[in-house]
Amino acid sequence: MKLMDFIVKGAILADMKADTTRGAIDEMVGALVKSKAVAEEQRKKVVDAILKREKKGTTGFGNGVAIPHAKHEGVDGVVGMLARSGAGIDFAALDGQPVHLFFLLLSNPDKPEDHLKAMEHIFRSIKNDNLRRFMCQAASREELLELLREADEELD
Repeated sequence: MKLMDFIVKGAILADMKADTTRGAIDEMVGALVKSKAVAEEQRKKVVDAILKREKKGTTGFGNGVAIPHAKHEGVDGVVGMLARSGAGIDFAALDGQPVHLFFLLLSNPDKPEDHLKAMEHIFRSIKNDNLRRFMCQAASREELLELLREADEELD
C-alpha cells in the first residue's frame, strides 16, 4: 500500500485555516466531504469518532506532525488526506510543539489490517526529515502531491 493509494487528492489542503484541534478536524473532514470521499450525512459522526480517538491520547506525534485517525463504518476501505498549517496548531503534540502537517486517516472497522498498513506507511514516510521540511514549505496542493509521490517512490 502506498500513500497515493488512500490519500484523496482533491481533499489535500495546502493552507489550512483552522487554529484549534476541533477546527482542524472539522476542516479536514469537510475537505473529504467536499471531495465525496465521506458522505455529508456521515460528517458529524466522523468528526466525533476522530475527537473521541484524540481524547484517548494525542495523535500529535512530534516533529510538527499529527495523524488523527478513526475507524468508522461510513467509509469504504481506507481514506486519507493531508493538510498543512503554515501557522501551526496546538494539537497537544508529545513534544509540545505546534503541528504543521496532518495526515487524517479513516478506515472501515472491517479492514483493520488495511488501517495498520496505511498507518505504517505514513510513519515510515514522515521519518524522513527532508520530506517533512519540504511538506511544511509546500505552497500548493500540487507541490504536496508531488512530495507524496516522491515518498512512495522512496519506499518502494
